[in-house]
Amino acid sequence: MEKSVEEILEKLENELSDRHQLVLYNDDVNTFEYVIECLVDICDHTEEQAEQCALTAHLRGKCSVKTGTFSELKPLFDQLTESQLSMTID
Repeated sequence: MEKSVEEILEKLENELSDRHQLVLYNDDVNTFEYVIECLVDICDHTEEQAEQCALTAHLRGKCSVKTGTFSELKPLFDQLTESQLSMTID
């Protein structure tokens, strides 16, 4: 059975609406080195990605560090908040 354009667009819209962002917020507690270490260990970022996220959060107040479904991001959120980083899932 071939899907109509409308069915394909509806499926894509549903998938996109289930996309969330894991957001890191700047704080005055954690060092750059510690934040970078957490992002590398927990989010599997490269050293460079983690440095860019830490710097972006410092300069802009927040940075999206990962995109995915809520169920994909929740374990990362839990680990990062347990590590005392300021995080949200948006």
